[in-house]
Amino acid sequence: MSYNIAFDIAHKPRGKIDENLTEMRDFLNSNGFMCYNFLETPITQQSLKPFDVLVFMCPDFAKISSMEMTEICSWVEEDGGGLFLLSHAGGDKGRNSNLSELSQRFGILFENDQVLDETTNLGLENLPIITAFIPPHPITNGISSVCYRSGCSLTIMGNAFSIASSNETSEPFSTPLMCVAQPENGRVCAIGSYELFRDNVGGGFSSDEHPTLAYNIFTWLVSDYRMDLRSKGEVPEVITQPAPQTNNYISGPTGPASGANRKIDIDFSMQISNQSELYELLRIFQSQINTIKTTIDKLVKTAGGSDNKIRDNPPTKKPPSPSQFVSEDAFDSLLESDKNLTDLPPKPIGLAKNGDEPFIGLPKVEDRESIKFGSSEKPKKKLKKKELKAEKEALESKLNSMRNLLDFIEKKFQAGSMDKKSYEKRTGQLKVDLKKTEKKLDEINELL
Repeated sequence: MSYNIAFDIAHKPRGKIDENLTEMRDFLNSNGFMCYNFLETPITQQSLKPFDVLVFMCPDFAKISSMEMTEICSWVEEDGGGLFLLSHAGGDKGRNSNLSELSQRFGILFENDQVLDETTNLGLENLPIITAFIPPHPITNGISSVCYRSGCSLTIMGNAFSIASSNETSEPFSTPLMCVAQPENGRVCAIGSYELFRDNVGGGFSSDEHPTLAYNIFTWLVSDYRMDLRSKGEVPEVITQPAPQTNNYISGPTGPASGANRKIDIDFSMQISNQSELYELLRIFQSQINTIKTTIDKLVKTAGGSDNKIRDNPPTKKPPSPSQFVSEDAFDSLLESDKNLTDLPPKPIGLAKNGDEPFIGLPKVEDRESIKFGSSEKPKKKLKKKELKAEKEALESKLNSMRNLLDFIEKKFQAGSMDKKSYEKRTGQLKVDLKKTEKKLDEINELL
């Protein structure tokens, strides 16, 4: 059984599976997954039903509407969907996006900063080598180090928890970098660096343990509830077929590559090994021809009216343009009524490469306590006893780690290898986090 991954491309992601994430795409397609370019706008719970995982690969100068966020949350919680959110150095402010508004609904926030490490890195301070994976988690199973390339840090709230943190030598130090949450039937994973999965860059997907990390993440994001739905045949098929693509990885069963709307170069040197492959290719071409014919018929019908009619009587609702996706109000007004929307296929999204220059010099959020979060979160559902025990174990492990780190810093200070300013800064933040974690643990003990 293969699982369907939808990579959103309607919100201008910096990471694209047919441009700079091809190595990861081919790897996943060869190991039990099927990658798709997800063009749907606006995103709805219904449009997500065929997909097991939805990925936002660092939206860039584009925002997700409040209506879309509600639909995505319903899909995660009710349909057991897996949501994978990735950002970049600078967080939302650096990218002029609003990914944190979505992640906050699951207790995670992308910070406006960049993780640097002058001591432990891959040659540059913005390529820190991360080795702190606490507490143990299926995502970090078998992982000893990761290059956290050009990434921001995260803050956790509510029931989310960190599974990877920056080094004690990093700035910011000992702060969450990979976070997970399990809201109702679904699962969520957030990472502040999409670049650790990029093609052909130092610290990208070709790094030793990054393919294993990717496989662990997508495997974990397919929840038990989702697998149960699939076993019962309650997950609909993806309507658009992925285009054929040669895979470079052969470690698992070969699956079709991504790109329902990917351009197919008709090259008669392509190898077709059997009649079924030829039939499938012809079906894809036929589907594309039918779509083009339908579009032409509609345009001919529209052009049948006079120029004056077209000019004087514009339709009450226009098909969405890229500029509409920048503001939430535009999305919300679009969703008020869809009866006048055309059923023309969406316009192709341009795949022009951006520079992906390294991020430099955004200010850091120094006072996290002053951050005020919106009240848009849904009322918390009462957790089951099993979930409470699991969270208690994770918090106890986190407490032990923080106490050990406090002891380590104390010994360094007493030995004279750490100045007083650094000592007070680091112990102060750790004590604040320690107090918060102890309070959360007390709340869980009361519920138990």
